[in-house]
Amino acid sequence: MKKTMLVITGIGLSILFITGQDTTRTFPVLKGPYLGQTPPGMDPVLFAPGIVSTGLNTRDMAITPDGKEIYFCVSLASYTFTTIMVTRQKNGVWTEPEVMEYMEDPHYANIEPCIAPDGKKFFFMSSRPDKNKNQPKGDQDIWVMDRSGDGWGEPYNLGMPVNSESPEFFPSVTRDNTIYFTRREDSGIEHIFRSRVKDGNYQEPEKLPVQVNSGQTRFNAFIATDESYIIVPVYGRKDTIGATDYYICFRNPDDSWSEPVNMGPKINTPGGNEYSASVTPDGKYLFFMATHVPPPDQWPKKLTAAYLHRLHVEPGVENTSIYWVDAKFIETLRPKK
Repeated sequence: MKKTMLVITGIGLSILFITGQDTTRTFPVLKGPYLGQTPPGMDPVLFAPGIVSTGLNTRDMAITPDGKEIYFCVSLASYTFTTIMVTRQKNGVWTEPEVMEYMEDPHYANIEPCIAPDGKKFFFMSSRPDKNKNQPKGDQDIWVMDRSGDGWGEPYNLGMPVNSESPEFFPSVTRDNTIYFTRREDSGIEHIFRSRVKDGNYQEPEKLPVQVNSGQTRFNAFIATDESYIIVPVYGRKDTIGATDYYICFRNPDDSWSEPVNMGPKINTPGGNEYSASVTPDGKYLFFMATHVPPPDQWPKKLTAAYLHRLHVEPGVENTSIYWVDAKFIETLRPKK
């Protein structure tokens, strides 16, 4: 995350989120993997239009290893308000998305969910205060919940050395429990760090090398569960398509990294709203947030109020939405030896 935020929740948001303008619509019966959506090919498509991608700012996908719980974030007013939503598959049918448990307090930001590959922990960024430290107010820290039955236990601050006096956000976890995350340093510049686990404890975080931390600033990096590649939103590179683009670096056996590769016009757009990517637990699909404003040559010769309104409310145009694509696309970007 890049900005300090609050959360707005409640019935009004839930109704608007699910139904858009029509508050009388009946939620559809959805069955099958990924909300019963038709899987994408090598070209990205909008994910679950009208269900997940609704016209609100939408980002940050996290899915349990069994594929039966999907979490994502929605926000309003340029990230002034944000929260985590959940839909669950119960008796083969997906539930209507709703605000996740422990995320209902409208005073704090909750965003950027990440579920550990073994499904036992749920990481996220929150601005809530740490009650264990009697904090009067919170800052941007990484929090975690442990699996408890069919739900999650009460959130707790991940603590030092991952969290510090600086803002930390966008956790991403490997199979061996190494955590990758963003830290905004005193200079205001954001870098990608990682912390490995030894004897059950996180070790002092290390800043990743320049291949990962390229450009003027970077943030919200997703690490593959086998640590074979990392996807990083980067601002300020000369080969950018938009203000911020997704780049990928491949990790070598000696723990060095390839030079960053722009993920190309299928993924990146001139709008530069590329802030959040993830790959599904089964490795089949890449999810990412983006906007796709029509280029000038696709606009009508004469603007109308109806056309402008449609662009405003249509998912994936003015506000960010979630797209997905076959993850085989990633291998096409790997540098040839």
